[in-house]
Amino acid sequence: MHLEQSFVPVKGVGQTTERRLWEAGVTSWDAFGRDLNVHGVGKTTTDRIESFLAEAPWHLDRRDGRYFEQRLPSSERFRMYETFRDEAACFDIETTGLEPAHSTVTTLSVHCGDETTTVVRGDNLTADRVAELLDAPLLVSFNGRQFDVPFLEHEFDLSLDAAHLDLRYPCSSLGLTGGLKRVEADIGIERDRPDLSGRDAIRLWREYERGDDAALDTLISYNRDDAVNLLALADEASARLHDERAGDVLPR
Repeated sequence: MHLEQSFVPVKGVGQTTERRLWEAGVTSWDAFGRDLNVHGVGKTTTDRIESFLAEAPWHLDRRDGRYFEQRLPSSERFRMYETFRDEAACFDIETTGLEPAHSTVTTLSVHCGDETTTVVRGDNLTADRVAELLDAPLLVSFNGRQFDVPFLEHEFDLSLDAAHLDLRYPCSSLGLTGGLKRVEADIGIERDRPDLSGRDAIRLWREYERGDDAALDTLISYNRDDAVNLLALADEASARLHDERAGDVLPR
């Protein structure tokens, strides 16, 4: 589902009113007009939709994901994904522990478009590089709001305030619970290498610090897989939520 099909960012418009609009043929912003006669859509709602449509395209043209994130209900933020998919920064970090105050970031991988970039502590993992890689209209993570973002902001003194789709929450609403690896398995995403864990990532970094370059190669590969697979997971979650919300009136 694209933002241009969405009316729930408008104050006072919920899923019921939005569905009435879709069923009346108003399946996109361009299809809206004041002369429409839709049950449950009165003058106040019409005025609010019109005001929203007077400014929303401007923000969309400027790839201003924050504008839409602030207006979408949290359960509907998945709608940003299809619109910003090709520019979204799917990202994942590895660390030496679970607490930003007592641990450090070792690697960051970002998958955007067809390119995956990994930066490594002690080499090219710097505040400027992190800010550059995560300068996107939409960030995509799995549990990144609770884990990745606090780590990066603490360690590099950054404010990562781009629009953020944390897939943990839409996946949970679909009954896909547990960690990233479990959710991947549940929807059929396969990995080439044996499954590793966050504890393995810490071990690999310690082995690299002791001079084992192969351990770093394994860690980087593991981290990159996490970032790349977020795109496939976001594709699947977005498609399932579209079907659940609007599959009968808005074919994909």
